[in-house]
Amino acid sequence: MKAVADTLGVARSNLVEQLAGKAKPRGRYRRQSDDELSAAIRQLTDARPTYGYRRITALLNRARRASGAEPVNHKRVFRLMAQGSLLLQAHVGQRPVRAHEGTVVTPASNQRWSSDALEIDCWNSEVVRVVFAIDTCDREIIAWQASTGGISGEMVRDLMLACVERRFATLRAPQPVQWLTDNGSAYTARETLDFAAALSLVPCFTPVRSPESNGVSEAFVKTLKRDYARVQPRPDALTVLAQLPVWIEDYNEHHPHSGLRMRSPREFLRAEDPAATPLETHF
Repeated sequence: MKAVADTLGVARSNLVEQLAGKAKPRGRYRRQSDDELSAAIRQLTDARPTYGYRRITALLNRARRASGAEPVNHKRVFRLMAQGSLLLQAHVGQRPVRAHEGTVVTPASNQRWSSDALEIDCWNSEVVRVVFAIDTCDREIIAWQASTGGISGEMVRDLMLACVERRFATLRAPQPVQWLTDNGSAYTARETLDFAAALSLVPCFTPVRSPESNGVSEAFVKTLKRDYARVQPRPDALTVLAQLPVWIEDYNEHHPHSGLRMRSPREFLRAEDPAATPLETHF
């Protein structure tokens, strides 16, 4: 027995208990407050069914800090969500790799604003089109417009002006700000380029057929469709148009970003400038 125990690197008493059938199988690991924590996690996942365990952890700890409780580790949240079958299904889809150069994210706010458009399909076959501008540092949606028609150059120019007014409270940016977009006609129109120059915006265009070069905007498009549009009723365009302000306000105030250390855009802005006040995000 000693030779066997030495070879396996275990205690002889352990082998004796196993041979005698006295060893008890290890049960599921539990902590005293797991039931209370699981109930709080269930409330969050019911409200936000598209969130994974890291974003649920961020929301849970945000509420716990507000109430004076200690934050919990994301590994514990993962364990409890796994036990409750609350984890998201693993994504196994493949996508082509597109090489692109440069970094979209900036180290400070108001250095580069990114703009893009998206479509939200309604159940009655109507389509709502949204054009927006997002800061590539703090990820806040600065301004946006929605329509059941196409995205025009006039809408883009109104968007540019709204961004400058809301970030600088003036009609011209005090320093050049890059305006990163794709090559859509609404962005490349001569009137739009001239208007951008008047606002001290510097138009920058992504390579053709390379949406990853505008990754911050692409990420927001996926977030809006996955975490809001997909899980909310969309019977017609009027219903979607009425919900859009709520969705974007919730995104700005509450949506955790891994690039912002799981803070929302507004949380990040308030941490950078505690005196800053929330901005309106639609017009």
